[in-house]
Amino acid sequence: MSPIVLLGVLLLLSAAAYHVGRRKAFAMAGAGGRAVRLHSRPTYHGALVALWCALPALLLFGLWLSFENAIVTRMVLERLPESLRSQPPDRLNLLVNDIRNIAAGHFDAAAAEPAIREAAAAYQRLRGLSRQALSAAVIALAALVAVFVRRRLRPSLRARNHVEGILTALLVACSTIAIFTTLGIVLSVVYEAVLFFRIIPFWEFLFGLNWSPQMAIRADQVGASGAFGAVPVFLGTALISAIAMTVAVPIGLMSAIYLSEYAGKTFRSIAKPLIEILAGIPTVVYGFFAALTVAPFVRDLGAVFGLGVASESALAAGVVMGIMIIPFVCSLSDDFINAVPQALRDGAYSLGATRSETIRRVILPAALPGIMGGILLAVSRAIGETMIVVMAAGLAANLTVNPLKAVTTVTVQIVTLLIGDQEFDSPKTLAAFALGLVLFVVTLVLNVIALYIVRRYREQYE
Repeated sequence: MSPIVLLGVLLLLSAAAYHVGRRKAFAMAGAGGRAVRLHSRPTYHGALVALWCALPALLLFGLWLSFENAIVTRMVLERLPESLRSQPPDRLNLLVNDIRNIAAGHFDAAAAEPAIREAAAAYQRLRGLSRQALSAAVIALAALVAVFVRRRLRPSLRARNHVEGILTALLVACSTIAIFTTLGIVLSVVYEAVLFFRIIPFWEFLFGLNWSPQMAIRADQVGASGAFGAVPVFLGTALISAIAMTVAVPIGLMSAIYLSEYAGKTFRSIAKPLIEILAGIPTVVYGFFAALTVAPFVRDLGAVFGLGVASESALAAGVVMGIMIIPFVCSLSDDFINAVPQALRDGAYSLGATRSETIRRVILPAALPGIMGGILLAVSRAIGETMIVVMAAGLAANLTVNPLKAVTTVTVQIVTLLIGDQEFDSPKTLAAFALGLVLFVVTLVLNVIALYIVRRYREQYE
């Protein structure tokens, strides 16, 4: 039984356990022909049985799958000839990958050695036995625990307290996982960035004006000495993001004001979903639109005015990125403007303010914390965009603030640095983590600034 099917069976068992527990609670409430007062409602009794049916089984399911591959692989390797088992670790890892690919049907087994084919067959057989045992163990554990908990149901059982305690523990566990995941991401990036800064000085990276991270693979190779001055990359990111926000913020904010304060219900019900459709278009489609339509238009328009516009320019990428970000600004701003209490509008109107004065002096200041949050989300979206920049702005790290020239961004360089045949511990690859660390710090600073603005204006309107 596949893991997905097993999870579906476990879900059905949990639903059945819920109904069994709930029915027993109703039976206890009317036992002996007289009404018995239950401490908790029957729904909580059913939920308690369902939770105990699902959680231990899910824990066993997760632990089993976590160790399955390692155990099965070790058992398969023990059956290999000594000549294959005694290989270096890197060669042995490649051998294990070949065995798994053949077992999964990705490679042609006829082209492999007989020992590899036998190992792949053994791997497939052992994994099948493991999945069968997993299915039996999970279903048996879920059923046994559900039966045990059902028998423990009593009218005086504090089922609601137990259910709320279990849910609280689950919420705490999820929060802890989220915190440790974030901490792990940060520490991994910091660790690799420190390795990079041991090779390339921090100040040279942060304030250098030349970005050419091509390192020489051979001693006699020319033109690949490597330059890791990240100022052109950061400047290109800031330039494209500024152009995008110049397009997205005014259009998105004005659209939100019109939809929330001026438009009728019929027009709003049609216009807002149409605007939000832009958020669902894949970024690669925007990239094609930028490369095939906007970039040639910008180049031809510049030629009319006698300006030299590159075939890949920051202006084309920034404009298309701004169009993509409009729904974020518009939708979030519209929600926060509508959340402003109607009493504030009525008070302004009663003092003789016009609709535009009410919007400028009352509604927008009151909704400013939410609007700032939407703009911050849009800025983060602009900084993290990759496809549009690759297809419309290029990969050249030029030190320029001219929007008509080709530039690149941090995310594009991270993707570029992590592909290819360069060794993972080389400065070229480690530079991606240094860029990611600086980008993380910049995002953190933007969040701190946004929180300061939100708290300041929120205190003013409380």
